[in-house]
Amino acid sequence: MPRAPLMLTAAPLALAVALAVAAAPARAQSARAIITAADIEAATFSGVGELPPGQSALTARVQVLLDRAGVSPGVVDGFRGGMSESALSAFERKSGLPVDGRLDPQVWALLQPFAAAPLTADYTITDADAQGLVEAIPTDYAKKAEMESMGYTSVAERLAETFHMDEKFILQLNPGVALEPGATIKVTVPAKPIRTKVARIIVDKEAGRVAAYDAAGRMVVDYPATVGSSDNPSPHGTHTVTAVAKNPDYTYNPNTNFKQGDNDKVLRVPPGPNGPVGNMWIDLSEPTYGIHGTPTPSRLFVSESHGCVRLTNWDATELAGMVTLDQTVVEFLAPGVRIADVTPAVPPAVVPVAAPVAAPVAGGLSAPGTGDGIVAGAPAALSVAAGKPLPRPAGLGGATAPLPPLAVPVAVAADGMTAGGVAPAGVVAGAAPMGGPAAGPAAGAMTPALDAAAVAAGVPAPAADDSLSQALSTASGGMLQAAPAMPAVPPQDVPAAGTVPAPAAGPGT
Repeated sequence: MPRAPLMLTAAPLALAVALAVAAAPARAQSARAIITAADIEAATFSGVGELPPGQSALTARVQVLLDRAGVSPGVVDGFRGGMSESALSAFERKSGLPVDGRLDPQVWALLQPFAAAPLTADYTITDADAQGLVEAIPTDYAKKAEMESMGYTSVAERLAETFHMDEKFILQLNPGVALEPGATIKVTVPAKPIRTKVARIIVDKEAGRVAAYDAAGRMVVDYPATVGSSDNPSPHGTHTVTAVAKNPDYTYNPNTNFKQGDNDKVLRVPPGPNGPVGNMWIDLSEPTYGIHGTPTPSRLFVSESHGCVRLTNWDATELAGMVTLDQTVVEFLAPGVRIADVTPAVPPAVVPVAAPVAAPVAGGLSAPGTGDGIVAGAPAALSVAAGKPLPRPAGLGGATAPLPPLAVPVAVAADGMTAGGVAPAGVVAGAAPMGGPAAGPAAGAMTPALDAAAVAAGVPAPAADDSLSQALSTASGGMLQAAPAMPAVPPQDVPAAGTVPAPAAGPGT
């Protein structure tokens, strides 16, 4: 039986916050702040200093903007920590700026195109959000194998994953609200998945980042990751994506896999987002290795994997929709080598001239340039109604219409920031042709254990009904235009949830 709806009441909030901090990852071991959705909308950067230490509305805002920019911060939780700083570094690398992982006026200016739509929204919990929950997920694999599903354990966990948030952060934004069907809550608003096809994926174990590039050498996405461990290192060299399995079973085999506890028999763990490989598996040509999801997205920079590449479930799902089987290559960098060392230099991003912000009004937001349904001013709040998910700005995921420009504090040019200028939205960054992936044989091959029949022999098609799109349709109030999918190859069939057998008996997690 699923556990009771989670609720934080205003009176004992301090106690709940203290308990949450005790269980938080090491990167977030500082006091939780009282943060509201309005605080996130109003948060701004003065241009002096950097992100505040600990938890803040400004950090939450920056995390949402990075997510919309295709540079995942992992979970949106408002904490300044390793994942957020690595995302800022990736954004700087993508923008051709000096990389230090710190918020500064240049980075803030270049993030503003992604703030044209509200960063938070009201969402009404549906009956479907409370269905299919499980009481708890045991740590013992034998007990996992006895379950019917590795499903979500609460509405909070399901919605946190849908909106790319930390589960405790949803509770913080909604004190006194029971998370049950019919309740309206505040959530942060990411963009829908990018659907651009990628030709090259680069895995940087030391930095804990995975970057994907299109055929022209432009960075499309960059994610935080857990990559192997000292006992179970990741593979070396360059490999190819050979298959994709959506919502896979997982086969535990201690004879060819790691040994967990006293379990010495082959076990089948059922599918679900809380399974050992999450709800997405991207199979590699190196036997038993893959890129996959995780049941604990907030611990990517804390946990270790058994040789594979762990992403958040939503990042793994997005990436699976961008690969092309037997064509997309995955390159594991050698120690001491960074992504910038094996990709073309990026000219510093240029921010054009500022213009007034265009914001939605009641009645809907038309495509920029039509003059229909927009007024000057701050972005209007999103409310609950049927609609479409938030589009990415032009150049990300095939969005066709540019976002309206925003006024920002400074101008950024190729030689740095000019004093007293005004920087607008619309980043213009050059891109050199893609350098070829590093050549060389794969090292450390392991015993083949993944049956080709166990995974889908196709690439996931852009799904109009994915969970994020559905949730944002509810939360966006019909004011936002959907970004069209632009697949580089004809979409192929995706196996139905729960029908794909497990990635079997490899390092696996």
